[in-house]
Amino acid sequence: MKRLGSWRFILAAGLIIITAVLLQARGRTESIPSSLPLSSFPAQLGAWTGEDIPLDKDTLEVLGPGDFLARGYQNTNSDLDYVDLFMAYFPSQRSGDTIHSPKHCLPGAGWTPERNDVVMLAMPGHAPFPINRYVISKAGARKLVLYWYWAHDRGVASEYWAKYYLVRDAIRMNRSDGALVRITTDMLPGETVNAAEKRLSPFTASVVPLLDDYIPK
Repeated sequence: MKRLGSWRFILAAGLIIITAVLLQARGRTESIPSSLPLSSFPAQLGAWTGEDIPLDKDTLEVLGPGDFLARGYQNTNSDLDYVDLFMAYFPSQRSGDTIHSPKHCLPGAGWTPERNDVVMLAMPGHAPFPINRYVISKAGARKLVLYWYWAHDRGVASEYWAKYYLVRDAIRMNRSDGALVRITTDMLPGETVNAAEKRLSPFTASVVPLLDDYIPK
């Protein structure tokens, strides 16, 4: 298992280096599209009202240069439907500052991974795409985390596919921008993963159609 993890790290690092080299070979000027700041993402999404969660200096230093949104949404029709939305957009990843996988960040915060599936997310107006469905626990509490990598109207679950598209887009488009979208909710006592995901579906459906306004195609 450790050997497999090492090879994955080497592969990811190699792809990052290749991307940086290819971008440098194309010239000094990378194409960086304009986009709306994530801070302007709607605080009202249907029945959910959001409140920003400040990111401390240490977290921002780990994340690197980019645009970030951490916001908690409360469903005004229910005391149970509280959702955390986190988005990290990197206008450029050519210098090696790339998206951090929640698989590394969440265990580092003391959460224990219980289950990780890849499921298809089907939203109206967009072709289905794969996302990660991640269950974590700590001190008896359980959370469901849905996350995916998003770039140029394309969603993928695998960080390695995200790195592949990063290289491909750098060659074809002279762009290396991309983002992580993560949605988290507390699981209720005895709640199944499928039930928690279903409970999240209306919120997720309100987020996906807005992504291209803040994470350029």
